[in-house]
Amino acid sequence: MPAPDETVPDPATVRADRTVLDARDISRALTRISHELLERNKGATDLVLLGLHTRGVPLAKRIAEKIAAVEGAPVAVGELDVTMYRDDLRSQPTRRAHKTALPPGGIDEKVVVLVDDVLFSGRTIRAALDALADLGRPGAVRLAVLVDRGHRELPIRADHVGKNLPSALAERVSVRLAEVDGTDEVTIS
Repeated sequence: MPAPDETVPDPATVRADRTVLDARDISRALTRISHELLERNKGATDLVLLGLHTRGVPLAKRIAEKIAAVEGAPVAVGELDVTMYRDDLRSQPTRRAHKTALPPGGIDEKVVVLVDDVLFSGRTIRAALDALADLGRPGAVRLAVLVDRGHRELPIRADHVGKNLPSALAERVSVRLAEVDGTDEVTIS
C-alpha cells in the first residue's frame, strides 16, 4: 500500500514503451538506406545529405559514413533547421532555433537527400522543402527517414524508409540516438 503522500499512477494513463528497433536494428536500417541511395543515385557523385534538426542530423552523418565506407570518398553533409518555416508556430510551444549549415559545394544542381527520424503528418518535410527553396535549386530532392509511421496530412512520401511502423494516431513514436540521447532505440507507447 502506498504511503499517504505518495501518488499512485492511474493504470489507464501509464504508457508502456515497447522497443521496436534497438541499436543493431537501427544500424541495419541505415545500412540499407545507404545502399538504396547509392543504387538510386548510381554512386555518391553530387549527393548531399541534409539532416533535419534534431535527430536527422546524426542520422545523416551516420548514413554519410556508411556511404563513404562503400564508395571510398566522403559525402557532403549539412544541417537544415526548419523552425521558421513551420506552419504550426502559433499553436506549438516555442522551439529553439538551430543552425542551417550547407556543405561547401552548396545544393544547386545536386541530389539533396533530406534525412529525418520520423515521418508522420508530412508538415516538417513541407517546411524543409520551403527552406530548401530559399537556399538554392537542387537538381532533385529525396527523402530518407528512419521510421514512417503513417497518418499523413500532406501528399508527402519517403523515398527511403528504415522501418514502416503502422501506429494509432494516439500512440507516440520516440527515436533516441546516442549522439543526442545517450542510447539508440525506437519505442512506441
